[in-house]
Amino acid sequence: MKSGIYASLDIGTTSIKVIAAEVLNGQINVIGVGNERSNGLSRGMIVDIDQTAVSIQQAVRQAEDKADIKINELIVGIPANNLHINSCYGSISINQNHQEITDEDVQSVVEKAIEGSLNQEREVLNLTLEEFVVDGFDEIKDPRGMIGNRIEFRGTMTSIPRSILHNIRKAVQKAGFGIKNIILQPHAMAQVSLSEDERNFGALLVDMGGGQTSVAVLHENQVKHAQVIPEGGEYVTKDISIVLNTSIKNAEKLKRDVGHAFYEEANPERSVSVEVVGQNDLVTFKEAYIAEVIEARLEQIFEQLKFSVDHVGAGKLPAGMVISGGAASLPGIEHLAEDVFNVPVRIYVPDFMSVRYPAFTNAIGLVVAETNLSDIERLINQTVLGKTLNLQAKNSVRPVVRENQEQDEQTEEITQPSSQPNEEKEPFGDKVKNFFSGFFE
Repeated sequence: MKSGIYASLDIGTTSIKVIAAEVLNGQINVIGVGNERSNGLSRGMIVDIDQTAVSIQQAVRQAEDKADIKINELIVGIPANNLHINSCYGSISINQNHQEITDEDVQSVVEKAIEGSLNQEREVLNLTLEEFVVDGFDEIKDPRGMIGNRIEFRGTMTSIPRSILHNIRKAVQKAGFGIKNIILQPHAMAQVSLSEDERNFGALLVDMGGGQTSVAVLHENQVKHAQVIPEGGEYVTKDISIVLNTSIKNAEKLKRDVGHAFYEEANPERSVSVEVVGQNDLVTFKEAYIAEVIEARLEQIFEQLKFSVDHVGAGKLPAGMVISGGAASLPGIEHLAEDVFNVPVRIYVPDFMSVRYPAFTNAIGLVVAETNLSDIERLINQTVLGKTLNLQAKNSVRPVVRENQEQDEQTEEITQPSSQPNEEKEPFGDKVKNFFSGFFE
C-alpha cells in the first residue's frame, strides 16, 4: 500500500459519504468520516448539480472536522450504470533506436488505445492492463527502462455515458474539490470484500443502495459484467408506506427497527403498533406481515439481477455471492438471496474503526483500491484521468489533503464509533403479491 492520507467520496441516492484515512506501514486508519443526506439525486443519478455539490461540501466538512485536516482532492466512486467493457489495443513506434521506454511512451500508447476504442458519446473510466508487447516480446507488465522500437498495449477498457461522468465531475468541482482518481464502485467494493483468490476465481458482488442495486461479475481480478437495477432500499420503504398506509418516516423506522428480508424467519407472534393515515388510534400489524412486504420487493430485485448474470453465464462462480451496501443490513437478506440465486451468500461489513457498517463499503473500498495501485497502474490511471477530465500532468496535481495550517504536525486523531387498536387479520399471501405486480412491470 502506498502511504499517505487519502479522502474518498461515495455519492449515493440517500446519503453522501466521505472517508479520510491515513495509510502507514500497510495499515489503514480512518481518521475522519462524513455522512450527509443526499440532495439532488434520484435512483443513483445526479439530477441537480447544485444541490449535490452542497451535500458534498457538508459531508467533506464533517470528515475534515473529525480528522483536523483540510481536504483538497477526492477519490471519487462511479456507479456501474450503463457500463461497457471492451478490449482495447494501441501501438506506437519509438523514433530513436536503442532508446529506453519512458513514462511518456507508456502514456502515448495508452492514449492510442483509448482513441481507437472509444466513441464520442462515452467516456473512458479506466483501463485494466493485460500486457505490454515490446518488439514482439509479450506478457510484459512494465516496459519502462527496456529498449525497443515498438511498444504495444493490450487491456480492457470500461466506459460510461459522458453525461454521468460530466455530472459527477461538475458536482465535485462545484463543491470546490479536485479529483485525484475515478474508480468504478464494484472494483472498489471487491478490494475490501473479496480475497485475492476470490477475485481471481470469480464471485458475484451485489451492492444494495437506497435508490438502486447493482450486481457485478468479478473474474481474473477484473469486473467482467455489471448491471444496475433502479430499485433499492428506498423502494422497500415506499412499499411499507403504501401497504400500511403510513408516512415514509414511519415506514423507514419500521424497516430499520423490525424489518426482516426473509418471511420464513420473521417472528409470526410479535406485533408492532403503527400510526396510520386517517386513523385516530394506532393500528397493530404482525412483524411477519411487514416482512412479507419487504420480501416481495427484494425478491423482485434479486430476480432481475439473477436474469442478468444468468444471461452472461455467470450464475455459478466458485466464490458465490457477497452482498453489501446500506440495504444489506436487513436481517435475513442473505438467506433470501441464497433462495433466489442458489449459491452461497455472505454479507460484507467493513472491519475499520468508525465505518463498521455495510453502507460504508464503497467509501473505504475506494481508499483501498487507490492505495493498492502499482506504479504502472498509477501511471495508466493518471493518463486516463488526464484524458477524461482534461487535467494537467501528474506533477501539477495537488496533494489529496494538506495539513492544518495552524499545526506543525498532522493530528492523528482516530474517531470512535458512536456509540387497543385493531389488528390486521387479512392474509397477505398472493393478494399483496399481485398488488405489487404493477410496480415491477
